[in-house]
Amino acid sequence: MDFHEQESFACDTRTQRASSIRALNDRLRTERRGGELFITEGICDLHGMAPLIVAAVASFDEFTAGNDPYGEHDFGALTVLGHRVLWKIDYYDRSLTAASPDPADESVTIRVLTIMLASEY
Repeated sequence: MDFHEQESFACDTRTQRASSIRALNDRLRTERRGGELFITEGICDLHGMAPLIVAAVASFDEFTAGNDPYGEHDFGALTVLGHRVLWKIDYYDRSLTAASPDPADESVTIRVLTIMLASEY
């Protein structure tokens, strides 16, 4: 395999990996399947708005090269009824004590979606 073939193979592998991670992240974010969902105290303190905010995160689709440079759909920022909200998906090993060895492999990864107010960051 020459240099250009190796480079192309590496790019294809990265693209496939990002696609796998994106699909798993989207499933958690949009369907609340395949991981854990945590909302912060600040979201809870908004009295009754948590379901609306979770739904807004689920429908978020404003991914760009600027806010999603790796194409994994693992972070977003939006405003819901005047509240600036951030969400982030992190990848842990099955024991939840360390980072996942491979976020593309759901057999070794637990995804955690955290939704918070920007002021809590």
